[in-house]
Amino acid sequence: MTFARFMELCLYHPVFGYYRRAAVRIGYAEADYFTAAASGSVFGQIVAAACVSLLGERDPGKYEFVEIGAEPALRGAGRGVLAGVAHPFRSVRTFGIAEAISESASDSPAPVNLEGPCVVFSNELFDAQPFNRFIFRGGSWRELGVGFEGIVPVERELPSATPAPLPPTAPEGYRLDAPLKSVRLLEQIASRPWTGLFVAIDYGKGWEELSRGTPAGTARAYHRHVLSNDLLARPGEQDLTCHVCWDWLSDSLARHGFGPAQLEFQEAFFLHNAADWLEAAITAGSDPLSPLKRSLTQLLHPSHLGQKFQVLHARR
Repeated sequence: MTFARFMELCLYHPVFGYYRRAAVRIGYAEADYFTAAASGSVFGQIVAAACVSLLGERDPGKYEFVEIGAEPALRGAGRGVLAGVAHPFRSVRTFGIAEAISESASDSPAPVNLEGPCVVFSNELFDAQPFNRFIFRGGSWRELGVGFEGIVPVERELPSATPAPLPPTAPEGYRLDAPLKSVRLLEQIASRPWTGLFVAIDYGKGWEELSRGTPAGTARAYHRHVLSNDLLARPGEQDLTCHVCWDWLSDSLARHGFGPAQLEFQEAFFLHNAADWLEAAITAGSDPLSPLKRSLTQLLHPSHLGQKFQVLHARR
């Protein structure tokens, strides 16, 4: 099978999938990785402030805030990035990372139906989509997959219709992890009849860097805060991910009528679009080690999450 199919089973199988199991994935002890969602309401407050700023003259009270890709262990009833956060939006809907987006209600028990004025937000949704893996071997590209006789890596010739826009040549052994399904997911989101603001926080690279500057690929696994290159170990028990391609996602937004997409480091995004909220939060108390300021350090400092993550945003 292709690696994309293997990853789909590992992450989203109804019984054994990593994102289907009732387990704590985000946090410190007994978790697999740390992300902005662990900052709790501070993250939600600064996200809300930035989104209101990006709406500009538009009245946020007319918009539904739709979060796609919330971590199940952090969701619970009514949970999500805006849980417990005072916000100006008309309403809030939250969909977990394992809840499918389908073209019709009959295909999924909980499709994300988007229409009318919306703010569509995600945090680490697109890097969690299955990706294809390719390697340049002997003057041509081959696809990396997983053998049925045991969970072992295999290579196969590409089908006549190449699934990714691979460069014509590359150094011998160059690995390219192509996040194709992340683009298909965005196509589903962007093709729905809604207007407003799209905001996606994730980590990624441009196509030039992915196709020429990452010879070992960007795929990796996370288990108990340990990064690993053994993607076939612990099926269903470790996270699998790769960098998204920002160029592909920006092109998808443009195809569906969004204005020019902007890409910023998370640090710059919040400083540019939530400056008033940040000033009020920082000057509210004198304790430099308050929980709020510690959370802001995690979210904004370049050595923490500030430059590890980027934010793609656009309006339609």
